[in-house]
Amino acid sequence: MSVAPAIRFEDVSKSFGRIRALDGVSFEVPPGSVFGLLGPNGAGKTTLFSIAASFLRPDRGSISVLGIDVRRIAELQGRFTILPQDAEFQRNVPILEQLAFFRRLEGASAEQAKEDVERTLEAVGLGGYGKRGVYSLSHGMQKRLGIAQAFLGSPEVILLDEPTSGLDPQNARQIRDLVLELRSRATTVISSHNLAEIQELCDHVAILDGGKLVVAGTVEEITRSAKELELELPRALTPEEEAALLGIEGVKGIGGRGVGRYMLTLDSGAARDGTDAIIATILRRLLESGITPRRVYEGQSLEARFLKLTGAGGPEA
Repeated sequence: MSVAPAIRFEDVSKSFGRIRALDGVSFEVPPGSVFGLLGPNGAGKTTLFSIAASFLRPDRGSISVLGIDVRRIAELQGRFTILPQDAEFQRNVPILEQLAFFRRLEGASAEQAKEDVERTLEAVGLGGYGKRGVYSLSHGMQKRLGIAQAFLGSPEVILLDEPTSGLDPQNARQIRDLVLELRSRATTVISSHNLAEIQELCDHVAILDGGKLVVAGTVEEITRSAKELELELPRALTPEEEAALLGIEGVKGIGGRGVGRYMLTLDSGAARDGTDAIIATILRRLLESGITPRRVYEGQSLEARFLKLTGAGGPEA
């Protein structure tokens, strides 16, 4: 018995004048997944999010969440939430009162709303800030407040648009940790230009380019579809060491990606035991040279795969 998707995008198209923002986009978000939505600038990510949230109507096609067409968004109240990239709050109204008001709109009693807000604020590290105004929070803390609002109550599907945009590395790390901690509670879809972040957080991903779907599937399927080996080493290879690796049967090429970082192109048909045998030989040759790899990844990183699939010079929001 097949499991119904948390979100189904069916032939979604949208134009703004002569600009085709979305062109026949179809894919599904599995229930319980953390799903990444990627694309270069102008790919259609924001438009797709806006249609999913019922802020816009498509020219053609449909989006259903939990089996309900988003054109009937009222039926998803309390089950489906979205955190826009620049979510804003009333600056001088106490945080607890604002979030409790949102819960009351979803049908919770005053007492239940207060309990839910206090529990959620505690979960995002803002337990002592309920009586304060938003003006007292740093930018990173306001991002955490937005996460709290998105996870408030018991939503089954959550859309997060650029949840770490504009944050320093420490605060971005805290937001990623929060999403990882809270993801067991809901299906979560994250739009982000930070590809390393998406690879860390997500188990599924869809890539848009020019309003069209390029690929959708598990992160492992997408990154391992290329026969490559990414190595992160404690130092750069000498020319002799590079030549030794290129001399291994099944290694077709080697390219540098920064100090100590290399991408090896493999030919699995060149070794009797396939790719595993080639990788084992590469690792043995490195260890014989006194080099212990810091990281070994079979396939491409999501960033490398993204750039190859979209032809982009670099990922943008």
